[in-house]
Amino acid sequence: MRHMTKHSRVTVLLATSVLTAASFGTGHSYAADDPPGTEPSASAPVDVDPNDPDLKLPDGATLAQAKVLDIKSVVEEQSGDERREDTNTSVTLALQAEVLFGKDSSKLGVEAKSRIRGIADEISTQNATRVRVFGFTDNLGSSAHGDVLSKRRANAVHDVLSQSLNDAGITYEVRGYGEQYPIADNATEAGRKKNRRVEVSFPRTEP
Repeated sequence: MRHMTKHSRVTVLLATSVLTAASFGTGHSYAADDPPGTEPSASAPVDVDPNDPDLKLPDGATLAQAKVLDIKSVVEEQSGDERREDTNTSVTLALQAEVLFGKDSSKLGVEAKSRIRGIADEISTQNATRVRVFGFTDNLGSSAHGDVLSKRRANAVHDVLSQSLNDAGITYEVRGYGEQYPIADNATEAGRKKNRRVEVSFPRTEP
């Protein structure tokens, strides 16, 4: 993202075949599942012959079912205001709600609209024809209120994106998930601030 100039961390994850007697789960630290439509999409793993003499397993161990996840790179602005996730198939750009809106509001300010137009520029660069705009809140207040507020905020971001791109060929999916799918611990204000966000995701251009 063009606005992202100070990076506090870059994390790259690569999941490959696991040789073990037991299976292990993977996923976010606090979310049991990702929002529908954002599942990993990496290719199926290469078949491995468990009887291959070159395959060395500890005594009594068995070959677990192979699982390959998308390679994921996460870059977060030092302030935490913006977060970018890149996989081999998609781009997800997340903006904290405080960057875009006032407290308990879905009205965008001038600077917020400028940031969203920056996202629109990248969507255009990637020639994306499918864009998802998902809103999220923390777990304070009622769940029903969070659902409504997150949808209104997602709609506000969608409106600026669609106006900026002005492309009838783009299909949008706009949803408000409220307090579902947190990316940080809601027990702290720092965590709740990360969870109050709007995410824009779209496929990356195939090489």
